[in-house]
Amino acid sequence: MCPLRIVVDRLDDWQPYYPSEDLITAADFLAQDRRHRMGEEQDRTTHVLNLCGELDYLGSGYYVSLLAQARGHRVLPTVETLNELSRKALIDLQLDTLAPLLGELARDGALPGDALTLRVLFGECHEPALARLARKLFERLPCPLLEARLVRRHDLWRLARLRPLRLRDLAAEEQDLFASALNRHSRQVWRTPKARRRYRFDLAILVEPREVLPPSNRGALKAFIRAGRKLGIDVSLITRRDAGRLAEFDGLFIRETTSLDHHTYRMARRAEHEGLVVIDSPRDILRCTNKVYLHALLRARGVPAPEGVLLQRGDRRPLGERLGDLAFPLVLKVPDGSFSRGVVKVTDQVHLELEAARLFRDSALLLLQEWLPTEYDWRIGVLDGQVLFASRYYMARGHWQIYDHSGARVKSGGFTTHDPAEAPPAVIKAALKACRLIGDGFYGVDIKQAGDRVVVIEVNDNPNVDAGIEDAVLGRVLYERIMAVFLARMEARVADAARQLA
Repeated sequence: MCPLRIVVDRLDDWQPYYPSEDLITAADFLAQDRRHRMGEEQDRTTHVLNLCGELDYLGSGYYVSLLAQARGHRVLPTVETLNELSRKALIDLQLDTLAPLLGELARDGALPGDALTLRVLFGECHEPALARLARKLFERLPCPLLEARLVRRHDLWRLARLRPLRLRDLAAEEQDLFASALNRHSRQVWRTPKARRRYRFDLAILVEPREVLPPSNRGALKAFIRAGRKLGIDVSLITRRDAGRLAEFDGLFIRETTSLDHHTYRMARRAEHEGLVVIDSPRDILRCTNKVYLHALLRARGVPAPEGVLLQRGDRRPLGERLGDLAFPLVLKVPDGSFSRGVVKVTDQVHLELEAARLFRDSALLLLQEWLPTEYDWRIGVLDGQVLFASRYYMARGHWQIYDHSGARVKSGGFTTHDPAEAPPAVIKAALKACRLIGDGFYGVDIKQAGDRVVVIEVNDNPNVDAGIEDAVLGRVLYERIMAVFLARMEARVADAARQLA
């Protein structure tokens, strides 16, 4: 477990709370230099919780965050957050998307009167009706203690002021909320030193408990946790509500279906900015979630892929003139569909025009490709340029896709998982060639094989790893190999930080 430092102005500021050996005054923290530190690796992984009062530019609390970042610590709040809090224009820029939420709260009667002061403690507040607002404020500007001033003018609510709050200014009931919120925000504060020394790194796995088709089932998530801890990585499950906690961790593993205009992409970017090892990286999400991009990339780099054309919403030519040599039936795709959604088979030109008109309402570009009927698709799992698994996903019964969304319940076909050495060499070769165009992340390459022809359908940045399916050959070794890549990359980050400080 990574070391923790709770920095306060005076030790008496912590008197209402449970004693912690991690406590240190701002004066003592600022007085530390390289000679007093316990080694480069521990220094790199130290988490600093800055609860000082003087957080304005060049105040002692500001210098705590500044020097913590200079020393390679993970600190909350960061200097960037403090700079944004000191400038109204930057606050407005960060929170410009809150207007709809404020309007909704006003309609629900959660904002009485013409002015309101809200205190936000690690993203929580006393007022249940304003819990979403408190969480949003903390996610956008992660500072442990915030005070927001809301005012209504011309029947519209807006944020008039947002400033850091001093620990010693909390009332008794707020102290209770602070302690419980801190406990939920960071379990490290309450762990015993013995438990904390068991792990070298912390890894967050992002999940959505309510997702219908998650990339990993419960059995797989438990296996990831066991594998990580075996290698010295403390693995914790988090959700989108924990965006403000990312600085606590050394790595982020996204096990929720990704999308560009989505919190998964925003959290990946934020984690990468904080210096975490991230899978899926923002670059991988950007490159893999858009089928139009992949179509152009694969064709430009000579990777075998289905024949196809791009359809533009603004193109006034009849659809029939845009088909080229393609013959019906064809497959029409929206750029960012997943799990067979947003993909339709069109049987003739009339059908194509109907489906294109429907899908063009949501996308300016559509991808039209040849239909390649097969009994199954290969899914080749690749991480860090190495093949992990080779699975066959069979088409749903009576349907042309793996997932059938036509009924009230989603149906899927069967599967078989094979030793990669048993997969056709041409399939493995195509998968690795496609992955090299994307990066060194974790990918699932969908491939169709029809006779001697092998074509790459798509490269998924967030491939399924489900207990009982993808791990059917390797078992627990599959999870250990994935966690081993995280471990190697986190160790490399520590080594890089040590070289920079040398």
